[in-house]
Amino acid sequence: MQKSVKAAAVQFNIALADVDQNLAYAEKALRRLAAQGVELAVLPEMWSCGFAYRELNQLATRTPGIVEKLQALSAELSLTVIGSLPEPHGDKVFNTAYVVDRGRVAGSYRKMHLFSLMGEDRHLDRGDSILLAQTSVGRIGVMICYDLRFPELARRLAVDGADIIVVPGEWPKPREEHWRGLLKGRAIENQLFVIAANACGVIGKLDFFGSSMILGPKGEVLAEAGYENAEPTALLDPAEMEKWRQSITCFQDRRPECY
Repeated sequence: MQKSVKAAAVQFNIALADVDQNLAYAEKALRRLAAQGVELAVLPEMWSCGFAYRELNQLATRTPGIVEKLQALSAELSLTVIGSLPEPHGDKVFNTAYVVDRGRVAGSYRKMHLFSLMGEDRHLDRGDSILLAQTSVGRIGVMICYDLRFPELARRLAVDGADIIVVPGEWPKPREEHWRGLLKGRAIENQLFVIAANACGVIGKLDFFGSSMILGPKGEVLAEAGYENAEPTALLDPAEMEKWRQSITCFQDRRPECY
């Protein structure tokens, strides 16, 4: 990060299997945020349709068009936008987060840890590579929802140079404290900014608590949403991150040869 960046998490109640409704909501939200000077916006996991497994293969065919729409919108609004969508892949799909940076796709990350408790492994394919995207707002590492429970991924992104980790999620009740605790942990241990966008409200049979968060490198909550649709924003100051890293020298004091 070369300069401070105004960032936002876009939290909303995803309409299950209704791509047009979700796309319309996301576009309005991004336009609102751009008018406020936001440069980086994170959308939830599978924000175009939710986990509508019965229709997922068909819904995934809409994704290339959605990415093109995001490219045009992000160029128009001078935004970097990140959120996960179903990516077509044979008879299954990937849960893929696209990093769209002011008109270009700066990278994509396929969720590598699938939540078997909810059947993700039966409907989705696993990704097998990390993403550290070089963007106009800094170096961004991407994780998706359940990935939060695997600190190795966040540490790898941090060691590789991430300034910010973004986490699109659909994290339901009753595990709100896990969500909050894991997000704080990833920020504290890696001394960087974390932006997490969760869904909210009832989607299908599940109730999502929201609590989208933006955290600083000390684990401090810079902004947080409640249960309803919301767009929390915060200013990410790279000077504060560097100052904290010089104060508590975790990266210098690592002993990777011993781990």
